[in-house]
Amino acid sequence: MSIDPSSIPFFGAPQQQPQPTGDEGPPPVIIPDQELVTQLLHQMELKHAVDEEGDLLAPWEGFRVYYMFRGEQKELFAVRAFYDRPHSIDSKAELLEALDEWNRETLWPKVYTHTHDDGVVRVIGESQMIVGMGVNVNYFVAMTANWTQAAVSFDAWLAERLGLAQAVDTDGDDSTEGDSTED
Repeated sequence: MSIDPSSIPFFGAPQQQPQPTGDEGPPPVIIPDQELVTQLLHQMELKHAVDEEGDLLAPWEGFRVYYMFRGEQKELFAVRAFYDRPHSIDSKAELLEALDEWNRETLWPKVYTHTHDDGVVRVIGESQMIVGMGVNVNYFVAMTANWTQAAVSFDAWLAERLGLAQAVDTDGDDSTEGDSTED
């Protein structure tokens, strides 16, 4: 099964919640973990796996999105996308100009380059939040889903911005769709 990036839940601006009346107290706070992220990926119907380092990843054609907990107490949660499209060192200035534009105009993911020893330049996108003291579960779910959608959208944006986008078939089959069957 393949997934259209637009089918990933987009929670947008938070809706007005009724104000607590007395005994209800503040919203529930949890310390997220890999099991919660796994449940979210299942709910979003995204194909996913666990890599050799124990991180969750969701593969798309042309890139992978990782869901990682870091720190001694797993207090930092990061959604990091590794984009497979190689860029030459000669085109790095143009690439950096595009990435600067993205970083100025969007909140996430923040994107940057990594130049390998062989001169191949790759793009990485990243969003992070500190979760060690706890976070509202609804906020965590919304941010994780939005960061995933933004990672998918960035790949299409960059391809279009650099003139690398592939044509869409007349039957509406977009060649930039990723796989989304569950493991």
